[in-house]
Amino acid sequence: MKSFLDAVAARTAAPGGGAVAATSAASAAALVAMAARFADDEPTATTADELRAALLRLADADAAAYTAFLAARGEARKAALAAATEVPREIAAAATRVAELARELVANGNPRLLGDARVGELLAEAAAKAATVLVEINTS
Repeated sequence: MKSFLDAVAARTAAPGGGAVAATSAASAAALVAMAARFADDEPTATTADELRAALLRLADADAAAYTAFLAARGEARKAALAAATEVPREIAAAATRVAELARELVANGNPRLLGDARVGELLAEAAAKAATVLVEINTS
């Protein structure tokens, strides 16, 4: 975690906002998985684990796509921008799904894990919104 945050804080273009949104959503998914397990809801926990793994892959993909965009020239730059826009779109979709799972646990999960489920929901919603903003910026 420290090395990732150090890389974000460095004077480099990537990892940046997309990777941070993805890792935030992955953290939310971890909270959802924990809350689901305490609610004896293994299907939700498994889904959250799968989303967490996907979001971590997307964090790496976002950094790579943005780096490729910065390096691209001429006509290749348009294709690189499209790729750099698709990754945050996928992050937003996955984060939205994490938030949905969290909302279900807030409503019906183990009341002793309400705080964890709610934090997962809020983090996932913020990550989805952040990734959506990146898509909007890249497409404007």
